[in-house]
Amino acid sequence: MEYNMVHENLKGRVAVVTGGGGVLCAGFAKTLAKQGVKVAVLDLNEEAAKKVADEINADGGTAIAVGCNVLETESMQKARETVNKALGTCDILLNGAGGNNPKGTTTKETLEKVDLIEKDEGIKTFFDLDPQGISFVFNLNFLGTLIPTQVFAADMANKENACIVMITSMNAYRPLTKIPAYSAAKAAVKNFTEFMAVHFAEVGIRVNAIAPGFFSTNQNKALLWNEDGTPTLRTGKILAATPMKRFGEAEELSGALLFLCDERYSGFITGTSICVDGGFSAYSGV
Repeated sequence: MEYNMVHENLKGRVAVVTGGGGVLCAGFAKTLAKQGVKVAVLDLNEEAAKKVADEINADGGTAIAVGCNVLETESMQKARETVNKALGTCDILLNGAGGNNPKGTTTKETLEKVDLIEKDEGIKTFFDLDPQGISFVFNLNFLGTLIPTQVFAADMANKENACIVMITSMNAYRPLTKIPAYSAAKAAVKNFTEFMAVHFAEVGIRVNAIAPGFFSTNQNKALLWNEDGTPTLRTGKILAATPMKRFGEAEELSGALLFLCDERYSGFITGTSICVDGGFSAYSGV
């Protein structure tokens, strides 16, 4: 799916994309670059960020790769210095860094009585969840948006047409089984989006979120596909509850992104989240 230069007023602006080395955020970075936006691809994995930036530059865009840790203020401040020197100050901040961890995940969807009496080896229930694992997942998704915003929004305040786009999830609306830490963290991100929309309104920063549904990525591969490539039972449940009966494609998030970044289309929109989920959040199951 190709996007022509229909958002010409975005041309020349500077975007910072955290988590830019991942599948979905790499797509965000490339979408913005197609509109003439200068993109800083930030990621803990600098090689992954460099690959995305190289692809953008090879395609005629302008991008740099910056290795950094969204959980460390000093690291983000160094990233800001790099971005400001190479591209200029930030106009668009896309907080895309996040993810899950097995330590914040149960093996079963529900707690069964047998698990309280004689639990099978390898079964992890709610009572086995590692608080440190829960903390890591929550911090990565919530503090991983708070800290970059503290650092980059300082340059965005009182700029014309500055905007922040958060990446939450349909988990924020309907928590999924097995992944309590991730669901709770994404709900926090949605709430934080609304807080920031109010907090930054008078200094001209719009803050909105995109809530993706199910997209097959490296992070959720083990949950969705068996080792032989066949779909897991969880995939069957997901598709049965998705009216469009398929997973989303990364480029299908591009329209929502461009809509939220371009003030000609969304200049009076702040504090909202757009679900891009094939109807999952709207389906009651009957």
